[in-house]
Amino acid sequence: MLESGFNHFSVLLNESIEGLNIQPDGVYIDCTFGRGGHSKAILAALGEHGRLLAIDQDPEAIVFANEHIKDERFEIQYGSFEALKSYCEARGWLGKVNGILMDLGVSSPQLDDAGRGFSFMREGPLDMRMNPESGLSAKEWLEQVDEKTLKRVLQNYGEERFSGRIARVIKEEVAKGTLNTTLDLAELVKQVSPKVDKNKHPATRTFQAIRIAVNRELDVLKNVLEASMDVLAPGGRLSVISFHSLEDRIAKVFIRDQSRVKDLFPDSPVLIEVVEPVLKKVGKPVFPSKEECQVNARSRSAVLRIAEKI
Repeated sequence: MLESGFNHFSVLLNESIEGLNIQPDGVYIDCTFGRGGHSKAILAALGEHGRLLAIDQDPEAIVFANEHIKDERFEIQYGSFEALKSYCEARGWLGKVNGILMDLGVSSPQLDDAGRGFSFMREGPLDMRMNPESGLSAKEWLEQVDEKTLKRVLQNYGEERFSGRIARVIKEEVAKGTLNTTLDLAELVKQVSPKVDKNKHPATRTFQAIRIAVNRELDVLKNVLEASMDVLAPGGRLSVISFHSLEDRIAKVFIRDQSRVKDLFPDSPVLIEVVEPVLKKVGKPVFPSKEECQVNARSRSAVLRIAEKI
């Protein structure tokens, strides 16, 4: 469907909503409102007394929510979902939420808006901030970061094989004042990449890495997953949709670790204290159907993991 001038598809929509096992009178949280596809589906499944809180740090998403969702069961919260626990604490919802949905990464409207600076295919400012009103832009971050740290970011967050070479030339161009737009960066990476994958633009990994660093995406994800344990009610569901291996690995390891019995003193010959699991995994990872991938190519890398609070 066409929303706000951009094509936007909610990835794994039916699967993620089914994973929440929605109770008509339950309390639910959509941590990443975007353009509201998942929120609308949750509202459609809720009864008269159900409640939905949606969160987004993108001012454009907040405007869209206020203009397009007129429902007294719905509330939109402007801010990062990293503050999930405090949002729930303020509403008296700690331990009472029946389901949390996280649709991670960049939304299609953000990618398609050249002015946001997320895409290496469109000319725009080097921004990449999920919230353009907060923090350093990608250009400012590249000006401040040292070459060694930049190399590590490209290596760890982008899994970029040529991280050293790319980091060096980026810092050289930054020093010259010639790295100002998304296409400046994309062309620079293309020029210094020795091998070209015919199925992937050479700048894909670099853009991903810088975007993750600018928005602290992996740290935020770890923090919000931890917070979800204090927010969910017993039997409450967690649905997490990720789009690259780094995000998915964090979600996978978190669910695995929270689903195990923990020995707090593993080196002691005597069993002193054991922590019982707080989650149980629900089913196997879910991937988009062939049909969904044909309709929305951006869904191809998505994976959904579901867990339930014990």
